[in-house]
Amino acid sequence: MNAPTPTQTRQRSYFVDNVQFPFCKGCGHTQVLRRLDEALSALNTPAEQIVLVTDIGCIGLADGLFRDIHTVHTTHGRSTAFATGIGLADRVLAGKDLRVVVLIGDGGAMIGLQHLVHAAMLNVPMTVLICNNFVYGMTGGQGSGLTPERFITATTPDGNITPPADLCAILTGSNAQFVARTTTSDTNFPDIMRRAFASPGFAAVEILELCTEYAVPKNELTGKMLAGIAEQNGWALGVLRENASRAPFHVRYAEAVRTSATPKVREHGFSSAPHAHQLAGPVSIVLAGSAGERVQSSAAALCEAAIASGLYVTQKNDNPVTQGSGFSLSEVWISPEPIQYTGIERPDIVVAASEAGLRELTSRGTMASVSDDTVFVVDESLAVSMRTRKLLPLSLRKSLGPKDAALGGLLAACHEKNVLPDETLALIARYRMGDRAKVCESIAFSA
Repeated sequence: MNAPTPTQTRQRSYFVDNVQFPFCKGCGHTQVLRRLDEALSALNTPAEQIVLVTDIGCIGLADGLFRDIHTVHTTHGRSTAFATGIGLADRVLAGKDLRVVVLIGDGGAMIGLQHLVHAAMLNVPMTVLICNNFVYGMTGGQGSGLTPERFITATTPDGNITPPADLCAILTGSNAQFVARTTTSDTNFPDIMRRAFASPGFAAVEILELCTEYAVPKNELTGKMLAGIAEQNGWALGVLRENASRAPFHVRYAEAVRTSATPKVREHGFSSAPHAHQLAGPVSIVLAGSAGERVQSSAAALCEAAIASGLYVTQKNDNPVTQGSGFSLSEVWISPEPIQYTGIERPDIVVAASEAGLRELTSRGTMASVSDDTVFVVDESLAVSMRTRKLLPLSLRKSLGPKDAALGGLLAACHEKNVLPDETLALIARYRMGDRAKVCESIAFSA
């Protein structure tokens, strides 16, 4: 986005009329938000092209203070991750130029440090304002990873003896395009904000400020002393990095796609399905088997084929933290209409491809939720007694092997329920099994 030309009319404040700041008297957040509003107004950006992403903490109360701009209130430490997704979707997929602004405290910044580092490495266009008042202000004044040495907090009543992190050094080392540190009492604060917003990529400004509720009463601290605290802890002030030559992620991504001589295309033939689907309504599927037996990837192959057929899909996976042992499970919805709820209370299809999968289905209550109309495909080696009229014991593990048992059971159930045409199901089998697909087809389509 470009700054306004001298002939353009400056945008009036983005604050709501007669704005009332909810912060404690003397809290630095008020100054930060005033400077933010001034910087945005100077850019003359239309309100509908601004999105403010806020973190948990006192600074998150900013959401309700702005008029018309988009606001997203996120979970603790995750605001930068949400903003990264918003920025990438807007630039890469939509080809537009939302101005993304993040407001996060020192506690949230350290909780979500990896998100800040990753956004800086990617160089996603956004401006991150890190409001560092040295404590967790909303939860009682506990110390954070940015609490200065000798600072008294609720968790360091005798003074902090742990050196704080240098957040700006971390972001500079992560190749952030613009990094600065300032204080709310710094006369250069407005200019630093202006330069941050002029950066075409990732820009971070750490703002040292006062928490008058918890930090000031326990420490010898005024606004004019913030620069001294920075010096005592080895934190440089001012613009620390400004590399305008580094291209933002969406620019490099577009260039990489444009110049790629050999685009990597998965050879599954699902760019379009060979036959149109006849699915009239949503179908819910629970596929369960053993870890390492391609349960979740089989469900994913079905989802890809369904998408290529013009259907909507969702897939949720579950497995133990051990990854290579125990159960593996996928919950899938396939629907001709958008899917608004992804929970499965009474499945249309259940597939149990192994003993571990059957135990998990029993444990989570899926077996008890089966109805008379549920298509239940089970390996013939498993003892299952169900009330459904459509129990199909098949030779999955013996005929197809453990690695393809889940796929065979899934295709058999979809054939029985007419989820996709047999020609499309056969395409999935050929993609997954190659020359052995005929065996899978004979089992699945004879069910």
